[in-house]
Amino acid sequence: MDSQPTPFDTEAPLGDARAIIRRNPDDPSEVEMIEASWGSNPRFTDGIDYRFIRSEGKSFVSDRCLIPCSEFHMKAAGGKRYRVTLDSGNFFYLAGIWEPAMAGSPVCYRIITVYANSDISDYQERHGAIIHRRQVMQWLDATVPVEDLLSVQPAHTFFVEEIKSGRTGKRGGQRQFAF
Repeated sequence: MDSQPTPFDTEAPLGDARAIIRRNPDDPSEVEMIEASWGSNPRFTDGIDYRFIRSEGKSFVSDRCLIPCSEFHMKAAGGKRYRVTLDSGNFFYLAGIWEPAMAGSPVCYRIITVYANSDISDYQERHGAIIHRRQVMQWLDATVPVEDLLSVQPAHTFFVEEIKSGRTGKRGGQRQFAF
């Protein structure tokens, strides 16, 4: 499992495996990085795959996780795809919730979403809730009210650029993350 933050593609297929960070359910004093599948298992959700969950009205008191990212990709109306990074160039985490392995299905996770800020609202209505590096333990340990962490980011937080076909370069250099 790679410990480098990587791009998160919202169009990735259900079950796409990725590293997540969470409190170890067997030893809550330990923070661990594990591999998990994206999206709820449809066998346990009436055949519907849930990849995202809205933040509004929820407290997420348990099963919190973080998805390390260098950027996220989004698809706008008309099919154009965009790369979104923090304007500062730093990596970040997407807030998520994880579900335990059940009946032969692996541990899975969903991304928590918030309304898009002004940098992104021209492209789509919502995006994954951003957790900055300084907020990692606040999210995992629920030491700050959820509405303070899962909020719309201020204007000029993000840098948005169109992904041209065949172009794979990323803005900035290699980044390390720690928790």
